[in-house]
Amino acid sequence: MYKKEFDGLLRANKEFCAYMFYGQSDYLVEKYANLVATSVAAGEEIEKVYFDDFDFKYVKNKLLQSSLFASRNILLIKLNKKLNKNETTELIEACNINKDSKVIFACMGDGDFKTMGGYFTTKNNSVSVRMFTPYPGEAIQILETEARALGLKYEVSALNHLYFMHRSDLNLSVNDLKKLAILNEESISSKLVEIHCFGIGSVSLEDFLFNLLSGQLVKRDLHFLLEEGMNEINLLTQIGAFLHQLFMISSYSRTIGTPNPKEILGYIPPQNIWEKKTKLAIKIKPELFLELFNFLNDLELDLKSSKIPDHNAYIQASLRKFSDKLR
Repeated sequence: MYKKEFDGLLRANKEFCAYMFYGQSDYLVEKYANLVATSVAAGEEIEKVYFDDFDFKYVKNKLLQSSLFASRNILLIKLNKKLNKNETTELIEACNINKDSKVIFACMGDGDFKTMGGYFTTKNNSVSVRMFTPYPGEAIQILETEARALGLKYEVSALNHLYFMHRSDLNLSVNDLKKLAILNEESISSKLVEIHCFGIGSVSLEDFLFNLLSGQLVKRDLHFLLEEGMNEINLLTQIGAFLHQLFMISSYSRTIGTPNPKEILGYIPPQNIWEKKTKLAIKIKPELFLELFNFLNDLELDLKSSKIPDHNAYIQASLRKFSDKLR
């Protein structure tokens, strides 16, 4: 299932014997794994097993045996590669046998966990939840929640700046919020973020997106983004999210009037960024948006399903064609 449906089950206090969280957002995967663990057990009842420390026999025996020192027996396991069907189903069954036990998998990274997720079903009282990269508005709301939890006063534009500085990586953004909290400043501003935080990579993703959607040549910046480790699918997700924002701005301005960032994005971005997006959105003809969305969908499908030997070269060639449509 997806996050929204699972949120409803959480609010209804629905419990399972086994949980699996996976998908595009490591931040949400880890957050929900910890959220579930602490909602069903106290800290001393939760044992964490990370990556190479995972030992199937130990984990299975642990789940089958009730704890001598606690009423619940919870294992939170971080993985970066999927388990096979036998291992997964045996661990789920162990929790069904021993009602004091629960196992929670936080599946991190770009591994293909979809098959493993299929072993979690209502029949064996388990659930798998797929997490997608949040849209920018949702991500900023998450950062606001984290900032308030840290007791920080902040400008929303500063959180927006921090998020895009880190190429929409919530883990890095939240870590920097924790660092900023130590400064004990009256309020977190964009200037403070600029002074104390450092984005990953030498190429600004936000500048790249503006240039790409303006029809400018981006060959050099695209090369550096991919060389610095940007995942091809993640890059397409960022382009799609940016294009969707422009489409909403364009639609709003053509049907209602002057674009309202709070109504469209859910937050107030820096004025200079908003003005650039508004001007860019108006320049793109309505019928072109559909063509661009279809192009990105086809490109993502090619990368995920075709036997393309060099994804890096393929996406560079494809995005040159994409940029040509905007000239």
